[in-house]
Amino acid sequence: MPPILLLPFLGTVLGAAMVFLVRGSMARSLHKLLLGFASGVMVAASVWSLLLPSLEMGAEAGGVSWLPAAVGFVLGILFLLLLDTFIPHLHIGSDHPEGLTQNCRWNRSTMLAVAVTLHNIPEGMAVGVIFASAMAEGSMIPMSAAWALAIGLAIQNFPEGAILSMPLHSEGMGKGKAFFIGALSGIVEPIAAVLTILLIGFIAPTLPYLLAFAAGAMMYVVVEELIPEAQTEPHSNIPTLGFTAGFVLMMILDSAL
Repeated sequence: MPPILLLPFLGTVLGAAMVFLVRGSMARSLHKLLLGFASGVMVAASVWSLLLPSLEMGAEAGGVSWLPAAVGFVLGILFLLLLDTFIPHLHIGSDHPEGLTQNCRWNRSTMLAVAVTLHNIPEGMAVGVIFASAMAEGSMIPMSAAWALAIGLAIQNFPEGAILSMPLHSEGMGKGKAFFIGALSGIVEPIAAVLTILLIGFIAPTLPYLLAFAAGAMMYVVVEELIPEAQTEPHSNIPTLGFTAGFVLMMILDSAL
């Protein structure tokens, strides 16, 4: 497997390892800052790394240039909405499971891990689709763009791994198990990346749609999960500062590499 596909997963693993280095629970202000930072990275990545290339490919193909981006984006939103609606999961800080939980026997830690895992799927898809796009013959997307996205998501996944493992430990789970669950939540990213690459091999003409699909799925995570959680009481401007830092960092990475 190419190292670029493993980079975001490595970020999750390193973040989850913070449970061994930091004593006590994560400060609420830091939690909000990290959520804002992750949101900023994902929004910038969705725009610069995925939507803009999708629009450019649509223009090159002729016809209605914005159609592949619009259709793919909406389908990505609906895909994550479908997963959120049917798969049982529990968000950090909540006592109310979501999804079809009527006959579900999963414990709290499992549903917490599932929630993070679901939201890691679009990140893996994003890396996979842009990597495949860069590898395609005559592609207008350079490999540096794929590396920029992978590095940005790895940086963003570092706080995500910590946000999962540290609260699990604070709730009484052993450090080793909390680290394992936090790290395991990121394994879906290289898997999703590989599956996306294999899919593109069969349906290459859909590349603009898949780029926008990944963007839509990532934006769903930001709007449905990260921003609302960052804005819980007490109100603070810290998430806004974190968002700004994450957005600017990802924008610089995409432009400089």
